[in-house]
This record gives sequence, C-alpha cells and structure tokens, in this order.
Amino acid sequence: MSMNPQVKDWRGQRVWIVGASSGIGLALAQKMADLGALVAVSARKQQPLTEFCQQYPHCLALPLDVNHAEQWQNSYQTLKNQWQTLNWLIVCAADYQPMRAWELSASRMSQMMATNYGGALIGIETVLPDMLAHGKGGLAMTASVAGYMGLPKSLSYGPTKAALINLCESLYLDLHPKGLSVSVINPGFVETPLTAQNDFKMPAIISPQQAAEAIVAGLSAGDFEIDFPKRFTTWMKLIKRLPYRLKMALLAQIEEKS
Repeated sequence: MSMNPQVKDWRGQRVWIVGASSGIGLALAQKMADLGALVAVSARKQQPLTEFCQQYPHCLALPLDVNHAEQWQNSYQTLKNQWQTLNWLIVCAADYQPMRAWELSASRMSQMMATNYGGALIGIETVLPDMLAHGKGGLAMTASVAGYMGLPKSLSYGPTKAALINLCESLYLDLHPKGLSVSVINPGFVETPLTAQNDFKMPAIISPQQAAEAIVAGLSAGDFEIDFPKRFTTWMKLIKRLPYRLKMALLAQIEEKS
C-alpha cells in the first residue's frame, strides 16, 4: 500500500528541483521534463541552468544558494509569478567531503550540515505554508544510505544525511494527515562529481540517469523511502539491524577489503 498519493501522470506537474546543475539533480530534471512536467531548476551555478532551459524552453532557471533564505524567497516568488502554484519541491543539493576522525574539522562539518540539512530546512519553510493552505503538494529530500549508520570516511557527510532521514520521518507524521506527500531519497553510490572524490571501490555504483529513473518510479508509486540500487541498499539495511558488536566488526572487515 502506498504511503503517499500516487502520481499517474507527470504532465503539467510543477516541480522545483534544487541542486540541479549536475549529477542526480540534473538527470532528474531532464527525466521530469521529458515526462511533460514543468520543471524549475536551481543551483548556485547559472550556466548549467541556462543550458537546461535552452533544451527545455518551458522550464525555469532559478539560481540560488541554499544557505540564503532571501534567495529562496525571491526564487519562489518568481516561480509563483510564472506558475501560480507548486506541486513538488525536490532537494538534491549536497556538499560532500570524505573525512576520518583524525581529520575532524568542526568548521567544515558545520558548513556541510548547513548545506545538506539547513538548506533543506529553509526550502521547506519557504514552500510549506502554501502547500498547507492548498492541502496538497509534495516534499522529497535527498538523503543517502550513509545516513543509515556510521560508516568509514563518512564522519562529516553521514550525520547530515541521518538528520534528513529523521526530519522526513517527522514531516511525514505531521503532513500526511493534511494531504501532503513526503518522501526521503536514499541513494547508494551514484557517479557524480561528489563521489568522484572517493578513493575506494564503490559497490553497485549506478549512473545519474539510473538514479533519476528510480526516483521517478518511487514518487510515482507514492513511496515514502526511495532507496536504490536495491542490490546494495538491501544489504545496508540488513547490516544496520545487526547488534553493534557484529555490525562494527563487519564494517571494519569490509573496509579492509575495499
């Protein structure tokens, strides 16, 4: 049974994708536009947004920095002037840097939390009043399987994604009874500029286009959690359920072999 209303047809759906200059966000914007959705794309870099809108002239380019509430408000007002209403806010914006305990930097970790978690909060705060007033709309936040549990080299990134997962769970409990959809997107490894920083073998890595297909399928089906690829996320969920003594020993062993 679906946890959210299903989307049978994306034609005419007004979708705002934040973090759409590359990777999953860009691939998702292209997929949504190909399905007939009206797509607004946001990121700090103007050029990729302009190029996207040249390819899809019916779409909107709304450059913004997710850490600035005023930019969110200005972009949202521009969107409403064009479209009147918004059906979906999908946040894909992310900051990432592999980090171990002996490399701990509180300032860098705070910066990452501000972008990955704080940026999503500002976005939700921006659009939620109108969605509540209309009694419909959807929020989808891109977290990660790195938020399932503590992982090697994920000292800074993992906690930001764990916070997003927890946030989406709480949002769902509050907003589902009011007619709104809430989904959390938990990718495994995807070929993006962010994962290109990794110096280890990434199991079951997929393309941004494959990720976009999985996200659209999950949102269309009304899923709360959209995790992919299943051949990887299923194992991660099983490891998460292990007692700490077994889980930590297994993760250490996996790291030694990677």
